[in-house]
Amino acid sequence: MQDEKNPFSLILGKMVVTKEGKRLGFVKDVTFETNSGELINLVVKDTTSYTKNLNLERTPSNEALIPYSSIIAISDFIIVSEEDLI
Repeated sequence: MQDEKNPFSLILGKMVVTKEGKRLGFVKDVTFETNSGELINLVVKDTTSYTKNLNLERTPSNEALIPYSSIIAISDFIIVSEEDLI
């Protein structure tokens, strides 16, 4: 997944779901390494109650951070591997 290029505008606002179909929230932003441009996390807003139970890292404004490495696919939704979140 990391080798594919997706413009930020195609990711912003997409719903994030697990491969099992559980909704996690919507992409608000991304964090990245400034020197290399490597994406680190998706910043997720409007998180569900299920997301709140996952013990994810949080921003100072309490938005969930989902590791970019957990992304399986990007299409109409962003699909992540729940095993990589825990």
